Amino acid sequence: MKETDYPLSEVPAGARKGLLSTSLVLLGFTFFTATMWAGGSLGAAFSFNELLLVILVGNLLLGSYAAVLAYIACKSGLNSVLMGRFCFGEKGSKLSDFVLGFTQIGWYAWGTATLSIVLIKTTGLPESLEIPLMILFGFAFCATAMVGYKGLDWLSRFAVPAMMLFILISLYKGWVDIGGWGSLAGQSGSGSMSFAAAVTVIIGTFVSGGTQATNWSRFAASPKIAVLATLAAFFVGNGLMVFTGALGALIYQQADIVDVMLAQGFVVLAVLMLFLNIWTTQDNTIYNFAVAGCNLLRTDRRQLVTVSGAAIGTVLAVGGMYNFLIPFLILLGTFIPPIGGVIMADFWLRHKGQYPLLSSVTLPDFNWQGLAAYAVGSAAAYFSPVLPPVVGVLAAALCYGVLLKLPMPVAGYRSAE
Repeated sequence: MKETDYPLSEVPAGARKGLLSTSLVLLGFTFFTATMWAGGSLGAAFSFNELLLVILVGNLLLGSYAAVLAYIACKSGLNSVLMGRFCFGEKGSKLSDFVLGFTQIGWYAWGTATLSIVLIKTTGLPESLEIPLMILFGFAFCATAMVGYKGLDWLSRFAVPAMMLFILISLYKGWVDIGGWGSLAGQSGSGSMSFAAAVTVIIGTFVSGGTQATNWSRFAASPKIAVLATLAAFFVGNGLMVFTGALGALIYQQADIVDVMLAQGFVVLAVLMLFLNIWTTQDNTIYNFAVAGCNLLRTDRRQLVTVSGAAIGTVLAVGGMYNFLIPFLILLGTFIPPIGGVIMADFWLRHKGQYPLLSSVTLPDFNWQGLAAYAVGSAAAYFSPVLPPVVGVLAAALCYGVLLKLPMPVAGYRSAE
């Protein structure tokens, strides 16, 4: 396999992709089991009409955030970690590389372990196969990511339509089982969660993924395609996952689509859904890790970093450490959105909507304005009682804009000789 995907440079015009390809890759990323579990936590808390409003507002905010970053990525040809060099400096960007990369390798360990455990539970295989299956899946999932964008595209062209069909079949069966619209509309909800808390849960499901979706939106042939594809994934796709989890919890007391399909008697479809759902997220996840790792180490050997990350994730899965990582990974989700806020402010306020070519400039080691804005945004998100991800993005962007106006030295660029 030839080294591809430009891990340390802009995506050239000749490598750009159309709407279908970009949309399917991003949809494959957002079709994720954990998102359905989040939806399940909302299902019983609201009436059906309130639930639809929560899902609409939450995913509109999430999709808008990801779409703005997608626009910047397509215009510049850069992903978030490469844009981090402008925002945080050559050495300062290693902070965002680590935060973004660590969350992805943690989720990769979780996905690898989850598939092995659920597969044994579903099929009745002996428990002694749990660790061998983790090892097998840990390395198998990274195969399409090693190929690169083309590998993700190939898998998504098959997996996304298949998963969409399985979900629609399951939703229709659930609709019939509960008695149609009248029964759903009659759900009163427990009122155990506030509207703001519910929206926060929805945004939190994939805001870290939205920050790193630039890895694929930068391949879009135009900013319009990048925005539309991202909205399709993070507004429509993620919204469908949340809705599916909420409906499953309401009807079958099961949020995960695989458990719901088993309860409905669709055993074969459930197993297929399990594989496709996990695989299309896993290969995107390890791809994200590889991109962050390449920037951290300043190497273009993306495939080597990919398989190394898969090995680390597999070790975490086999060692059972994935159980302890989840709360930490969710906490890190609070500290990822401010990165996006700094990127937005840096692109429009400092660079006026046009980054210079990375090869044409020598960047400072640290951009202290960007690092300070990130710290303020993270603190604001951590202590905010309402919509922490949104507060983190806005606080980071606002702080960066203010710091640019203050009479202090601004780290400049030098033209590369």
